[in-house]
Amino acid sequence: MESLPVRTLSDILSAHLDGSRDLAETIAASYARLRAVDDPAMFIALRPEAEALAEAERLQAEGPRGRALWGVPVAVKDNIDVAGLPTTAACPAFAYTPTQDAAAVARLRAAGAIVIGKTNLDQFATGLNGTRSPHGTPRNALRVDLVPGGSSSGSASAVASGIVPIALGTDTAGSGRVPAGLQNLVGLKPSLGLVSTTGVVPACRTLDCVSVFALTVDDATAVLEVISGADATDPFSRPVALGQSGALPPHQKIAVPRSADLDFDGDATAAASFALAVERAQALGATIVPLDMTPFYETARLLYDGPWVAERFLAIRELLTRDPEAILPVIKQVIAGKPLPDAAETFAAQYRLAELALAARAALKGIDAMMVPTAPRPVTLAEMAADPIGRNSLLGRYTNFVNLLDMCALAVPVSLAKDGTAAGVTLIAPSGRDAALATFGRAFHHASGLTLGALDAPMTPLADLPMAAPQGTIEIAVVGAHLSSMPLNGELTGLGATFLRATTTTADYRLFALPGGPPARPGLIRVREGGAAIALEVWALPADGFGRFVAGIPSPLGIGTLALADGTRVKGFLCEQIATEAARDVTEFGGWRAFVAAQAKPQDAPA
Repeated sequence: MESLPVRTLSDILSAHLDGSRDLAETIAASYARLRAVDDPAMFIALRPEAEALAEAERLQAEGPRGRALWGVPVAVKDNIDVAGLPTTAACPAFAYTPTQDAAAVARLRAAGAIVIGKTNLDQFATGLNGTRSPHGTPRNALRVDLVPGGSSSGSASAVASGIVPIALGTDTAGSGRVPAGLQNLVGLKPSLGLVSTTGVVPACRTLDCVSVFALTVDDATAVLEVISGADATDPFSRPVALGQSGALPPHQKIAVPRSADLDFDGDATAAASFALAVERAQALGATIVPLDMTPFYETARLLYDGPWVAERFLAIRELLTRDPEAILPVIKQVIAGKPLPDAAETFAAQYRLAELALAARAALKGIDAMMVPTAPRPVTLAEMAADPIGRNSLLGRYTNFVNLLDMCALAVPVSLAKDGTAAGVTLIAPSGRDAALATFGRAFHHASGLTLGALDAPMTPLADLPMAAPQGTIEIAVVGAHLSSMPLNGELTGLGATFLRATTTTADYRLFALPGGPPARPGLIRVREGGAAIALEVWALPADGFGRFVAGIPSPLGIGTLALADGTRVKGFLCEQIATEAARDVTEFGGWRAFVAAQAKPQDAPA
């Protein structure tokens, strides 16, 4: 079997479904690639190849049966249980062999995925660099003298090297994002509670997430759709609506750290990459908004300087008492190197976190997503050995606040330098905005034109997304303050709405600027004559969200049926005609966005 790299999940699944490749061929290719890469530190435990091939043959005989990952090889970080394989968290003295899969792994397998092994990590998932393991350091697939990123080091290296198309990691402080940024990968960190952590060795149990590494955003999203969902056995599972990726809204507001808050540790290449990312976002139609990072950076400091380090201590307390030498010195230094906060300090930190979360929400009001560097710059193995605490902290500069502030995140590549270093950005949004991040992230990554991982494989074409409402959702047309980037758009996105298309009404409507506000609102009415086409956007709302949205619409507005220029009829905003009698007719502008923009322009200076 040739040791060709395994390509994207989408490519593999298509080949399986059209019969051009047997499942066993894909699994055999995965093991062949593993042998060719020859990185003994990448996996802690491997499943016997014959056993994986037998599972592939069984699944082949059964047929796809609608399984979304039919025959796709996957790797799993070794702090996540896989039945029959030891879970060690990179600490042999801690090892146990679970009799059942972690909830996320069980869902992968139910969807037809085939686990080939357990990957290396920073011991007890404590680190962002990948060098803190008694099993050695997995190679950075792009450049062997650089750290691979951690703690999910082996999972990232396995995907970047083309051994598997997808792998599970975990993310508490950036462990699912930093390795992606350093190895030209997509790293998806879901909203807290969206994916069950049953069967995951805790780091900080209240903050832990199962994460996904993939070559493309669409692949990562496909895995998230499989592993997400409420789990009655997990006290930290939450009913977070996943939503669906859609077309890219024509107007987005992306917040980036103001210049004073950006630090690339003197790396001009990394700084230029972030400037390129800003330009790319603007080319996709985004408006860039400078962001004061003060509340975010202060939140980040709480993770290791505050009481949350006590959660990490709980995970190793018994082993620390029984066999302290089994724990690496650097891990002991981080987790148990200073007295733990007392109860009063713990409550004080929680109060402060609540205040910072309030400030963060205020700073992000009206913003669709934050965009930050995934890491300030790559770090060499020699630098990490010389300063293991300081260099690790450098890698977490833009990551540590995310879970404390209950946000979701998506790391995507930006550039590959001639010297083999990768740079990426992370898109961040409040909980429940996973699909919205994926919508922007997939377009952003595709626009880069980068090769995938370390494979020298070309960027795959973007799959077409439906222009009609997905099953279980209702189309709604918006004409005013709920348009993308407008003041009330968050009411839609907060309910899981997906952008579908921009179009206009038929040419028999008039638009009025209603008195009152803020925010200013328009009123749309249909007329027999003297009308015009009015610009609007069509969004898809989950059925339950649609009900809540409509219930909050104030008089004189209501929901009726609008006739659109594309020949469809959808639910949308209409106004009581009597309310327009004292309103300004703004039909001539052709839409609310154009009217608002015209009002914001400064008046011409007198001659």
